[in-house]
Amino acid sequence: MTRVVMGDKEIEYETAGQAGPLVLIMGLGGQLTDWPQALVDQLAEHFRVITFDNRDIGLSMYSNAPAPTRWQLIKANLRPQSFRPPYELDEMADDVAALLNSLDIDAAHIAGMSMGGMIAQAFTIRHPHRVLSLCSVMSHTGDQRNGRPKLKVIARLSRRGQPKREDILDLTIATFRLIGGADWDEAEQRTRSAASIERAYNPGGVLRQSLAIAAAPDRTEALGSVTQRTLVVHGLDDPLVRPSGGIATAEAIPNSRLLLFPRMGHDLPATRHAELVEAIRSNARSAHELATAAG
Repeated sequence: MTRVVMGDKEIEYETAGQAGPLVLIMGLGGQLTDWPQALVDQLAEHFRVITFDNRDIGLSMYSNAPAPTRWQLIKANLRPQSFRPPYELDEMADDVAALLNSLDIDAAHIAGMSMGGMIAQAFTIRHPHRVLSLCSVMSHTGDQRNGRPKLKVIARLSRRGQPKREDILDLTIATFRLIGGADWDEAEQRTRSAASIERAYNPGGVLRQSLAIAAAPDRTEALGSVTQRTLVVHGLDDPLVRPSGGIATAEAIPNSRLLLFPRMGHDLPATRHAELVEAIRSNARSAHELATAAG
């Protein structure tokens, strides 16, 4: 793993593979190690896969702003423009641009899951010339009417706060039991999550990232200007970001392809890796053909 320092930005990243660049953007509280290694390995057969820690998580830079209280998070969800978070999803999207700059990459294929999908969307809106193709997985447009979690999920997550390090693994597994689909593998998840917790633990960062999500504006109108080939993926059994979030994303982006997986919740089960890899490859090929035809 490698850390790059760009002004006030410090980002930890890792690469695998040698072909065209594909940036994978992780979701809320997730580290680069939270991508299933088998999925990264399959993608690395066709792309130069770049994974990294978002700001405020893993080994990347941490914010020194106080973590939001439960009331502040509730208020931000109810009134997204009521106050400014320590940083915004747009700034996290600009972190991706800074990482590409450090790697001397002009443009890349961009894929993100959950919060990472939101960041990928924001990156495409803010830096369209740097996006070869876009893939948004288990995410939404920021429109509060779509993709809202089920009430039992809200109730569970609202009680987490900043758990102690010795408790977080069991809490993580309990959460995935709630949000994972029928093909979710608990043993594999426990191994991967334990490794990530051992690597780094910053519960305040998770709360600040949550605030950035809650305070983000609706991207629906801006997504209407996206011209890149876009793949939208969602699990039909996702209770955290319900499928309406993916459907709304596909409806917002012209000529996008929507892929809905049964038995998949808010997770990336091994049973779907081959299909997901082929869909990302197909989307990238389509983008290349379109660019070639355009001259």
